Amino acid sequence: MYKGTAESRYRYLEPEKSLYLDRAIECSKYTLPTLITDNDRSSGKQVYNKITTTFQGLGARGVNNLAAKLLIALLPPNQAFFRLSVDDIKLQQELDNFKDLQSEFEQQLSLMERAVMRNIEESGDRTALFEALKHLIIGGNALLYVTEKGTRVYPLKSFVLNRDPEGNILEVVVREEVNPEVLPEGLAPKNQDGNLLDKSVFLYTYIDWDYDKNRCKWHQEAYGKRIGKQGSVPIEKAPWIPLRLYRVAHEAYGRSFCEELLGDLKSLEYLSKAIVEGSAAAAKIIFLCNPNGTTRPDSLARASNGSIVAGNPNDVAPLQMQKQADLTVALNTIARIEQRLSFAFLLNSAIQAGAQGRDRVTAEEIRMVANELESGLGGVYSILSVELQLPLVNRKMALMEKSGSLPKLPKGVVTPRITTGLDALGRGNDKAKLIEFITTLSQTIGPEGMAKFVNNRELITRLAASDGLDTYKLIKSDEQLMEEEQQSAMMMQQQAAAQDPNNDPAKQAQLLQAENDAIRTDQETADPEGGI
Repeated sequence: MYKGTAESRYRYLEPEKSLYLDRAIECSKYTLPTLITDNDRSSGKQVYNKITTTFQGLGARGVNNLAAKLLIALLPPNQAFFRLSVDDIKLQQELDNFKDLQSEFEQQLSLMERAVMRNIEESGDRTALFEALKHLIIGGNALLYVTEKGTRVYPLKSFVLNRDPEGNILEVVVREEVNPEVLPEGLAPKNQDGNLLDKSVFLYTYIDWDYDKNRCKWHQEAYGKRIGKQGSVPIEKAPWIPLRLYRVAHEAYGRSFCEELLGDLKSLEYLSKAIVEGSAAAAKIIFLCNPNGTTRPDSLARASNGSIVAGNPNDVAPLQMQKQADLTVALNTIARIEQRLSFAFLLNSAIQAGAQGRDRVTAEEIRMVANELESGLGGVYSILSVELQLPLVNRKMALMEKSGSLPKLPKGVVTPRITTGLDALGRGNDKAKLIEFITTLSQTIGPEGMAKFVNNRELITRLAASDGLDTYKLIKSDEQLMEEEQQSAMMMQQQAAAQDPNNDPAKQAQLLQAENDAIRTDQETADPEGGI
């Protein structure tokens, strides 16, 4: 851990960051000009002196489209982007009845997944992650701070960091400009009148990752003094999540997606500017008048519509700019560049977010988007699944465990293993495999064999778990099934008794009466002494 002040550490690491910040500003200039501006070099606060616009909108549309697709794949709106799984081998060693409890485990894990996803949706993390993804696409770097109140995004201009040769994060220093009034009393200097000398001050947050002790520690400083309490949590539960898009060996910061397309973005901007300015010049109407002719230019200028002016029509001719061929070449070049950029930003993809007015997308569409991002962007989805999804889920589960809102697993179960990325979309694959297995089995051994070998209740439970459905009070328990079987057996006995003529109560009464009369007659005819 660094022993000096956070400000000195920030200034020491800042020169390395400036190279990446320069490229981020350049990429933002041709895509989203207001996202990362040139005045971000020295100040943590953005001041817009003028509105900066581009001559083309393809860059902005491409960044927003790519960020939206990444958001759909990383944070699907209608299903969990992660899976909770346990070590089956370890569970079998610890629990003798593991197979009997397997369906219960699946139900509990599915319940935990839905609880975490519900928490993410309610906390508004989707908006923050969309902003972070735009910073990653343009600048290549971003920093997330996840708390109970939500997620905050720090752009590249606000932090510096350091990594080891393997790419593991070692330290981060965040600098943000705040009002001195939010600082503890007596820390900010005042004048003789008791007013604060500074209108704003830099607040530094130093974050350290201690892998030997498995702790993430952080504290804040202002005016070179520590303020507030020091935070400390296990590394896997750290609220600070540094992100990068493309990793390059021996580089602490990431490279952006737009950096690879900067040549096409610049060319499109300059050609679009030339077309716009040339079209404006060509659209200007100017008439040339023969200076030696009989037509007077001032008479034409003053003449209103329908006026009669003395002159010769051959003396007046409109100015024609013979630049059609040049503009055509520029337009053809623009078309080719736009085609390349549209392909790179996945604008011509067959899968569009919210296509045809739909707010929800299917699980199969999400898998297709994830595969498209993985193949088209050079493994971006896999990188973000490790550096974004996994830390985010761990942090959310830690916060929910702290608040007591996370469902508990049965006793004796080890800590769940979180699976993200393409593997996290596997519950849909599990369902497909299960349905395929049952279909093949039914075709092979028939319905009677299915009834003999397949546990229907277990099948229903696993199908529900694969879809992430809660089966509480939906599927009948074994006790309910046994009770219903007993009631059904009793009803069948009653129906059989009702259908048997010998069980007719009236006839049974008549038979009983006849039997009693016969006995009485025999007694009357019997010998009084008891003989016959």
